[in-house]
Amino acid sequence: MEDERTFSDICGGRLALQRRYYSPFCREFCLNCPRLSLRSLTAVTCTVWLAAYGLFTLWENSMILSAAISITLLGLLGYLHFVKIDQETLLIIDSLGIQMTSSYASGKESTTFIEMGKVKDVVINEAIYMQKVIYYLCILLKDPVEPHMISQVVPVFQVSRALSFLQ
Repeated sequence: MEDERTFSDICGGRLALQRRYYSPFCREFCLNCPRLSLRSLTAVTCTVWLAAYGLFTLWENSMILSAAISITLLGLLGYLHFVKIDQETLLIIDSLGIQMTSSYASGKESTTFIEMGKVKDVVINEAIYMQKVIYYLCILLKDPVEPHMISQVVPVFQVSRALSFLQ
């Protein structure tokens, strides 16, 4: 069974949440983010290149233009490979564990698996962002030495920076 709902993140971007139920013991949640905006990419590129052209006219050094082009290209590649997440998937298998997969815009994938025995609890945490209180899903991991203590807090669906569940 599959169902899809749309939400917005704290910046107003649209997110699509797909829920898939494979069996009573296996569920998958997939969060799809909007693609890279051509408008914002063009605005950043034009701003950097216009600033470089202004500096070029001041000092008449062509290295400034070459550096602006190089910085823009390297910055875009770094952004696509390390920052821009297109899709996050949370696969929950009751007796086995939780698998979190992040797919980046460059095609890179990052997968983390947490054994169910290490999970203490799943909570909705709150934080203050600018003048808003935001809520986000977290997994609390048990401390290996003291099982009643928490060793780590792992945020889920980091791309959304917290969903504001208002449609």
